[in-house]
Amino acid sequence: MAEKSKSVLLPVVAAAVFAGLGRMVLQKIKADRKARASNVAGPLDEKTRAWISEVVRTPRQ
Repeated sequence: MAEKSKSVLLPVVAAAVFAGLGRMVLQKIKADRKARASNVAGPLDEKTRAWISEVVRTPRQ
């Protein structure tokens, strides 16, 4: 019987896919950490909360 030829394409494609997914996961983790560290929206006082509520509820004229 003839030997089966081992294709190199499938493992290479699989490695590329896994590398791409791993890179995406790392980028997402870094972005989440950066967003959490640079907490732009700080704690709001009651006056600011009331003003935002009023602005959101009233339609523009």
